Amino acid sequence: MNLFPTPILAIESSCDETSASVLRGPDILSNIVSSQVALHEKWGGVVPEAAARAHVEAVLPVIEEALEASGMKLSDLGAIAVTNRPGLIGALSVGVTAAKALSFALEVPLIGIHHLEGHICSAAIPGELPFPHTCLVVSGGHTELVRVDGPGSYEIVGQTRDDAAGEAFDKAARLLGLGYPGGYAIQQAALSGDPKRYSLPRGLSGDTVDFSFSGLKTAVLRLVEKEGPSIDVADAAASLQEAIVSVLVERALLACRQLNSEALTLVGGVAANVALRERLRAACDREGLLFHTPPLSLCTDNAAMIGLAASFRLARGERDGFDLEPMANSPLPSR
Repeated sequence: MNLFPTPILAIESSCDETSASVLRGPDILSNIVSSQVALHEKWGGVVPEAAARAHVEAVLPVIEEALEASGMKLSDLGAIAVTNRPGLIGALSVGVTAAKALSFALEVPLIGIHHLEGHICSAAIPGELPFPHTCLVVSGGHTELVRVDGPGSYEIVGQTRDDAAGEAFDKAARLLGLGYPGGYAIQQAALSGDPKRYSLPRGLSGDTVDFSFSGLKTAVLRLVEKEGPSIDVADAAASLQEAIVSVLVERALLACRQLNSEALTLVGGVAANVALRERLRAACDREGLLFHTPPLSLCTDNAAMIGLAASFRLARGERDGFDLEPMANSPLPSR
C-alpha cells in the first residue's frame, strides 16, 4: 500500500472530540485529542450546539499542540486532511474551515475524509492486513460489517436495521443510572456482575449478518420498570454487555465465513470494550482467522485514523478543492 511521502496534518471534529495529528508515512508523530466528555456529561449525551462551540475554542490550540509534539512546523506539511462527513454539521464545519484555511495559506493539497473510512483504516496502523478482509465497525450511531477490498474500496454487507450497539450501551447506562459515556460505564459495572442473571433479547434470528438493538433497549427499560430499586445494576450491566457482545461476535464470524475472509478487524469506539476484543480474538483463533484491532487510544474518534485514510488517497493523487463541504450524512465511499 502506497502512502503519501510528506507529513500530513489531519483534523477530526465530527462529534465531541477535537483532534489533530501529524503523520509521516505510516508513522504517527503526534495525536492530540481534546475530549468534551465532561461538558456533555451533565446532559447525558452530546448537545450539538455546545459541541460546535467547544470545537471553535479547541481547534487551534489542538493543532498547535499536535505540531509541537511532532517536532514539525507548518512549513514542513505536505497536505491537510479533515473529516468532512458524516457527523454533526456544526462540529464538522469547524474542522473543515480550519483545514481549508491552512491548505490555502500553506498552498498544500486538501482532502476530505469519511469518518468511517478513518475508523476502518485505523486497524491498518499496527501493520499490514490481507485484502479482502472483513471489518466490524462499531462506532457511535454505526454498527456495520464491511468487506474491505483495499484502501478506498469498501462494501457494507451487514448493518443495523434500527439502533446501533453504541446507542444501546448509552441508553441502558442512563436507565441504570450509570452516567455518560455509557459504554465505559456499562463495562465497569459489568466487571462484578452475572451476565446470566437477566434474560435479554439478541435481536434478529436466523442466518443474517444484520443487527437490531431497538428491542434490547426496550427490554432494559422494561426490566428497570419491573425490578425497580431491587434491580442488581452490576448484573443488569453484565447481562446487557453479554447480549451485545454475543451478537456482534456471532454476526462477524458469519460474515467472515460468507465472504471467505482470512482476517477480521474490529474498529470504532465500542472496539474499546475489553470483553468484545477478547471474545473476538478468541473466536478468530478458533476459526483460524487473523484478528486486528487498534490500540485503545485509536478506537475512539481521533485524527490519526483520518490522516492514515488520507495518506492512501493522497498517494493516489486524490485532492479536494476549496468547495469541500461538511455533510451530516454520507454513504461509505467505494473506489
